[in-house]
Amino acid sequence: MTTIRRANPADAAALAELGARTFAAAFGHLYPPEDLATFLAQTHTPATAAAELADQSKAIWVAEAGGRLIGYAVAGPCALPHPEVTPTCGELKRIYILAEAQGGGLGQRLVDAALDWLAAIGRSPVWLGVFSENHGAQRLYARRGFRKVGEYGFRVGATVDHEFIFRRD
Repeated sequence: MTTIRRANPADAAALAELGARTFAAAFGHLYPPEDLATFLAQTHTPATAAAELADQSKAIWVAEAGGRLIGYAVAGPCALPHPEVTPTCGELKRIYILAEAQGGGLGQRLVDAALDWLAAIGRSPVWLGVFSENHGAQRLYARRGFRKVGEYGFRVGATVDHEFIFRRD
């Protein structure tokens, strides 16, 4: 049985490990090893996870099964580079699930938890960035009412990915 709950400070180390593992599994093949290592060292450490958990403007949900984290979602104020972003906008910042736990609706449940929280705190519209070649994620977001409204570059080490910006009003 999989449960979804709000993450807490005790989850920082497991969240950092899960974030690094899922990002590397999904996208690691796209980058030179040094770029991937630099990115993970900057973004997926227990310290960065703890700081994100302590940030009151953000919320993190974790999916847990068998006593271990198998997925997570992060939401908060929008920081995407788009001219229509305002201080009241929300963003679905990240959603990742271990490969073996994908396909059973868990991604939809995590997205819904994040969207419900953003709506409850009045953050609207909701934005997200998604890798231009991540067609599965794009389909998930389209089912939740998101549409493509822009593009930008997302840096991973020295590599810059082509990303799409989606918005849901």
